[in-house]
Amino acid sequence: MTFMKLEVPEYAYMFAFLQMDGHLEKGRGKKGRLSVEIGYQDVEILHRFRELTPYPSTVGERTRATNFAEEHRSAIWTLCSLEARTLLHDLGLPHGRKSSLVTPPRNPFAEADYVRGLVDADGSVGRTSQGLPFVALTTASTALARYFCSYGALVTGAHRTVRRNSRDRVYNVLYTKEAALALIRHLYYPDCLALERKQKAAREALGWTRPAGMKKRTPGRRWHPWEDEVLLRCEGPAEAAALLGRSESSCYMRLWRFRRGDLSLAAPGRGAQEVRREGP
Repeated sequence: MTFMKLEVPEYAYMFAFLQMDGHLEKGRGKKGRLSVEIGYQDVEILHRFRELTPYPSTVGERTRATNFAEEHRSAIWTLCSLEARTLLHDLGLPHGRKSSLVTPPRNPFAEADYVRGLVDADGSVGRTSQGLPFVALTTASTALARYFCSYGALVTGAHRTVRRNSRDRVYNVLYTKEAALALIRHLYYPDCLALERKQKAAREALGWTRPAGMKKRTPGRRWHPWEDEVLLRCEGPAEAAALLGRSESSCYMRLWRFRRGDLSLAAPGRGAQEVRREGP
């Protein structure tokens, strides 16, 4: 296999993992290194990365105090090859702090495996405390959050809104119940490269079935560009509701979002777009 050919499932997964948990350090001249540090319970994935890499690399460990434990044992994979580091950088792995800068690859890539790499590194999968299946991703990157929502909608039919949370200004994208099951089946297929504990959690989540008494929420009707244009030309929500065949409350809330500044009308015929609110 050609190293980091992203159409190969293992490399697509590995590249996503490196984008989320890797650190590409650029030293003086030709010096530098790529390192990934994770909890020691997941050390096997680093050994797989080493096997997939046709350049010298090492897997080590260390124990240190953290905010969560006095003795935290971690595993570290280190790669120093300039050729390998240059290739990874050209594919879209930035040097230094990168959490808000990373984007999906520009080259063709195995998407299901790439998304699974994102979830394994900076997301979660399994069951909630109420026993509901879920898949979630946390990221500071707007590009990755939007991509994850678009891909999730393609696989599950469930649409999510991209919005930073107010506490730490990151994106938290969540799928639950049937949408989560569809995504889990798609991402964690048999014999795929993944963290063992997340593969196990995914299998356990697939055992869920909707209880007979649990109501299923009907997906909301999405707004089309022409509907936004009609809405903004009307005298008020009552007139818009009559013309569009929607509820007055739906039209009122849509207008409120425009007036509040959450939405802005793009070019004619393109409907509304979310307004980015990055904050301080």
